[in-house]
Amino acid sequence: VQLVESGGGSVQAGGSLRLSCAASGYNSSSFCMGWFRRAPGKEREGVAIIDREGSTSYADSVKGRFTISKDNAKNTLYLRMNTVKAEDTALYYCAASHFSCRPIATMWRTDFDYWGQGTQVTVSS
Repeated sequence: VQLVESGGGSVQAGGSLRLSCAASGYNSSSFCMGWFRRAPGKEREGVAIIDREGSTSYADSVKGRFTISKDNAKNTLYLRMNTVKAEDTALYYCAASHFSCRPIATMWRTDFDYWGQGTQVTVSS
């Protein structure tokens, strides 16, 4: 099982970025999929999750700006980041859980079985 993130980079505040996560070795459509991030000096936090049927849940800090989606045919998860802020600077990870999705605030890192290596997003103001 492998998750590989891409699409990170440097962007100015107010700009946009799209992250991708390619899954292999399993059918990601049967899992709860999510994006997490870890900013310097902070704990890893949940950003967004999407369940098997496509229902989503977002952290309050990104609601209205970020959109999580997936392409089951390509086994790929996405995170569209709009109107980015300096505080969005972090290492972004995708993750997969065999549990059913719950509201993101109630899901723990330990609920997720598989993790990618992360892709860095740096927002300059």
